[in-house]
Amino acid sequence: MAYIDLKTAKKHLIVDEDFTDDDEYIEMLIAAAEATVSDDICVNLKDLEDGGGKIPSNLLYAICLQIGDYYAHRETVVFGRTMNETPVYRHLIGLYRDYGK
Repeated sequence: MAYIDLKTAKKHLIVDEDFTDDDEYIEMLIAAAEATVSDDICVNLKDLEDGGGKIPSNLLYAICLQIGDYYAHRETVVFGRTMNETPVYRHLIGLYRDYGK
């Protein structure tokens, strides 16, 4: 189950809903971003779900940031610089990271 749906991801990416050429690619990025956030916090996102199957909004935003980074930077090197995640992303995931793992 994806916590971020395609419509939300496209809105975050500022991609018109009618543009469908990248839909499959964006769905792949959603899955990758959710896995990355889960790995980065060392916690399965399912373990953070509330009774309605939702995760904290900070983590939803962190997933959106990852999707945006993946979409905008399809390679790890851009103009000779290595891309790193934003300080905002590190802060958001730090709130939920299990530092014991």
